[in-house]
Amino acid sequence: MAAPVELRDSVVVVTGAASGIGRALADRFEAEGARVVVRADLPGAFADGTDGEAVDVTDRAAVTDLVERTIERHGPIDLYCSNAGIATAGGIDAPPEVWQRAWGVNVLGTVHAAAALLPSVRARGRGHLLVTASAAGLLTNLGDAPYTATKHAAVGLAEWLSITHGDEGLGVSCLCPQGVRTPMVTGGLDAGELAASVVEAMGLIEPEQVADAVVAGLADGRFLILPHPEVADYVRNKATDPDRWLGGMRKLQRRLRGD
Repeated sequence: MAAPVELRDSVVVVTGAASGIGRALADRFEAEGARVVVRADLPGAFADGTDGEAVDVTDRAAVTDLVERTIERHGPIDLYCSNAGIATAGGIDAPPEVWQRAWGVNVLGTVHAAAALLPSVRARGRGHLLVTASAAGLLTNLGDAPYTATKHAAVGLAEWLSITHGDEGLGVSCLCPQGVRTPMVTGGLDAGELAASVVEAMGLIEPEQVADAVVAGLADGRFLILPHPEVADYVRNKATDPDRWLGGMRKLQRRLRGD
């Protein structure tokens, strides 16, 4: 396990913070007594007037600038939440630019963050990175190939970072929720899309419940944070009998499609 994360008096950065899980995390960290919570999202995302930083996480220079400006203004970053993510509702026939954008946001956003954070982490011997992946990164997301593939990559990257840089003081947690009532699910995809119908069928929790799980997981120094505890059982079933698990997923897909 990584060292527990002390949120009180901490400096925190949250990407994808204008709505959904990111907004709930930022609100909760402030409630827990963080000294500074820097909220970052795409230009124009903070339409409600919330004070936020405009950052495209696919741009390494922009992410590096966000990290360096935060450190210059507020001191070392105690917790960086690489939370920005996108879904596509696409299959293998999705245009290359859709795949590239999913890769850029869901994977490279964390690559850029980790690269920018490591010098400070090495200098002080501590710092924590929270990667918002998905249960889709441990299992799959029916109807969304780019999301599934890139979230698997996000989980693998989080594991690699923990193994490779843990002894230098970098703590890593990987957040893998299942269905959460966010714009990505309730508004980001057409209601008839299979990807959205799957998570809705499994039951949605609120972003604030995800934030509860994150605070508890960070306090314990846990790598894998599962707001839906049943995901652990699904992963065990998958590992124990992959063929049976694949067959069950095909059956679920047929049922949801009305085949």
